[in-house]
Amino acid sequence: MANDRAQKERADLGFSDALDAFDPAEWTPKPPASKTLEVNGSGGRDAASKAAEVSGFKSREPKDPQGIAQGRAAAPAKEPVRRRRTGRNAQFNLKAKPETIEAYCAIADRMGWGLGETLEYAVTLLDRDYPEV
Repeated sequence: MANDRAQKERADLGFSDALDAFDPAEWTPKPPASKTLEVNGSGGRDAASKAAEVSGFKSREPKDPQGIAQGRAAAPAKEPVRRRRTGRNAQFNLKAKPETIEAYCAIADRMGWGLGETLEYAVTLLDRDYPEV
């Protein structure tokens, strides 16, 4: 029985003194000294905005998306939009050289096809030209 007790005691790893002196209160975050939350209790969007500002939250949303408030027209899209309902729902990933991907996308854009549609045309042409391979 004494042998079992000796096996169950934990080994001293040498840092028990540091744990005895550890004070978790030293690690609690302190609120920023210069900013305080002053909300009149009305709640709503203003209270949330003030709370976010006090806590240092940085929004990634534009203040005025694409200048719509100033009456400016939305900027034209730089990339063609390839999203549409096609019934294609299977994922197909592969690695290719950057120039091959660029050429593939250029063909799709030139023809007005989606990327999946372009692949279907390519497979049809390859099957037609190499039927027995």
